[in-house]
Amino acid sequence: MRVLDGGATNLEAGEIAAVTQPLSPQSGQHGSAARTAARFVLPLAPSLVRRRLQVYLALIVGDALGITAAFATVCQLLGRPHELAALGNILVLFIPIYWTMAINRRVYSVRALMGVRFALIRVAHALIATVVVMIALFYFAHSPLQFGRLSLELGLLAAAVVLLGMRSLIRPLVVRRCGVTAENVLIINDGGALVRVPGAWSIRARDHNLKPDCTDPHMLDRLGLFMTNMDRVLVTCPPERRAAWAMVFKGSNISGEIVDSDVLALGVIGARRTADYGTLVVSLGPLSLKNRAIKRAMDLTVAGGALLALCPLLLVIAALIRLEDGGPVFFRQQRQGRNNRLFWITKFRSMRVQQSDLAGERSTARADDRFTAIGRFIRRTSIDELPQLFNVLSGDMSIVGPRPHAIGSLAGNKRFWDVDPRYLLRHALKPGLTGLAQVRGLRGATDRESDLVDRLQADLEYLDGWTVLRDIRIMVATLGVVVHDRAY
Repeated sequence: MRVLDGGATNLEAGEIAAVTQPLSPQSGQHGSAARTAARFVLPLAPSLVRRRLQVYLALIVGDALGITAAFATVCQLLGRPHELAALGNILVLFIPIYWTMAINRRVYSVRALMGVRFALIRVAHALIATVVVMIALFYFAHSPLQFGRLSLELGLLAAAVVLLGMRSLIRPLVVRRCGVTAENVLIINDGGALVRVPGAWSIRARDHNLKPDCTDPHMLDRLGLFMTNMDRVLVTCPPERRAAWAMVFKGSNISGEIVDSDVLALGVIGARRTADYGTLVVSLGPLSLKNRAIKRAMDLTVAGGALLALCPLLLVIAALIRLEDGGPVFFRQQRQGRNNRLFWITKFRSMRVQQSDLAGERSTARADDRFTAIGRFIRRTSIDELPQLFNVLSGDMSIVGPRPHAIGSLAGNKRFWDVDPRYLLRHALKPGLTGLAQVRGLRGATDRESDLVDRLQADLEYLDGWTVLRDIRIMVATLGVVVHDRAY
């Protein structure tokens, strides 16, 4: 962060800043002399708008050339130069459609310039969308494709490699041309909490006599000069001056933000306003309707298929439990699920009937004396969890999600929600048969508070950005930890 204090500056090469004494209406300066003195404050940084546009243009042209080169190279390597003419006809459609999809998916944006991973994901989305549109166009136009299928598939793969590789290689050029963040950010500290943003300019309002006075044209002029060429301006100030700063921003051609500690404390993710009131949005739910439908379809497919495949094993285990002591096959216990609602979880009974702990107040130990003979085996192999597939089918659980806990469970000598106030956040999703914490080995008894905190951190990480691919990876990884030294 670059600091500008009382007229002294820390400047990078090529950046200029000069600060005069504050000019007020009572200063005695008039006319052109006053206007000249007010202009002594020069921009803190050069504008990055043109530089970003140049990079975007280079990427747009580079993408077109990369796609063309990828397909042409594939045709040459396959020994099919006769397909080059048909290739030209396809690319006349393919490239404009890709540009449209790329713009829609923010391939050419500040975030894509700075985040290689974000750029790679968005490029892949744009390519997939382009292919889908092309297929639809050729289908509805009843137009035969004068291009070999192998050439098309390998060409698309090569184009993806070229475009993704271009994003990885262009990062140093972007940093050199547009800076570390590709944005000019100014932080004005007007007596509020200290805020740090990498690569940002930071000034103290009192050092330069800056005030959000909307009745003073000279002050507004000075503020405007400080904000020249800035993409974002953040102000940190006491609550009583926020309205004044907001009015200054609304009258400026700038993206203005006011720092509010409540936003962080409440976990605010947005704001809404109507004619009568305004609200801070603190929760929307981790999954959209589309993603909930996809996850539910995957749950039904996996759970239904698993029950059919494992039916003989389930019947054998049920018979062994019944034969050992004549007690019930299943153990049912109330657990907390999505929206903090209680539901009955179903497991194979692994403990003696008289010693079953319905509240879950006693954590299971490795050498627990409550286990039956068959119970010890099914706990060690995680077979006791398989009846939860019925909970998945009924909609109380999901295949992947935070593991549901008994309401009487303790971490050390505290209830789970007393250990960490973030505990309830894990109930925003359906509980899972397996989860990120489980595949990382975070399972078993919670003898210490840290045992809960570690698995809670994994659960919250899972909530942050759900994807089908991550669920699949967790399912596959679960196969490697079914038998685990903490499975008891």
